[in-house]
Amino acid sequence: VYAFGLLPGWTALRDSISLTVYYGAELDMTGSTVLALSQSGRTPDVVDYLERARRSGAFTVAITNDPASELATAADAVLPLEAGTEQAVAATKTYTNQVAALGLLAAHTAGIGTRFTEEIRAVAGTMAELVPSIQERITNVAVSFAFAGRMFVIGRGCEFATAREIALKLLETCRVAAEPLTATDLAHGPVAALDALFPVWAIASDDEALAAVLEATARAHEAGATIIASGSAADAVVGADYTLRVPDPPTPLLSPLLSVVPGQLFAWALARTKGLDPDEPRGLSKVTLAR
Repeated sequence: VYAFGLLPGWTALRDSISLTVYYGAELDMTGSTVLALSQSGRTPDVVDYLERARRSGAFTVAITNDPASELATAADAVLPLEAGTEQAVAATKTYTNQVAALGLLAAHTAGIGTRFTEEIRAVAGTMAELVPSIQERITNVAVSFAFAGRMFVIGRGCEFATAREIALKLLETCRVAAEPLTATDLAHGPVAALDALFPVWAIASDDEALAAVLEATARAHEAGATIIASGSAADAVVGADYTLRVPDPPTPLLSPLLSVVPGQLFAWALARTKGLDPDEPRGLSKVTLAR
């Protein structure tokens, strides 16, 4: 949504699969482009949605790790992620590649694809250095949260996607009831639930939405919550108990590729601290099948 809104200036939205697949709404999608994301390309309701969208007049694009999958076959065009075989149920490299692929597509539609490609290459080099440096520190941080059963994860703007990804990883791998919130949402109600046993993970990146994140974390600090700050502007979070700063990206739109790393590694370390297998969470499989 942010990539297409900020680069080519197009209206983009996250559509409801349930509205068409389960409730049978017949929407006129003439002139629309539909992007369908699935690591396996075999998630039944995603495939069904894409097929319905195509019949309704949309140009359909499958963004998948398997270019021979049902989703790819159903689409007009395919963007293969080529992330390689996923070794864990809680996909991380597929998520990162999806974010990069969406940014590339938006950049090319805006006529700046070559520049954006070079910026992604620069971020990939930075990420290769960031992962081991965070990994050295993250276990000591995770030990402090071994008994945490709940957490708010907050972000704003394009970093709300990061908040959702980190919260999902904590739910999947650590059995932590982690809820993603925008920074504004936290300040308008949920802050009342905070105390010393209710941590807050804040993604603070150096962009136009930073002020909202700083305001929310200030209120969380006043409520006594333990705060973990990550992102390129993590040092600006006053009262943070743990700071996991990441380097500045070439452009703010690429900050999620770096700011998600501490959260993913934290989930990995916390799961191991709890004696859980982060690669094979209980009750999960690679493909969500219809029941």
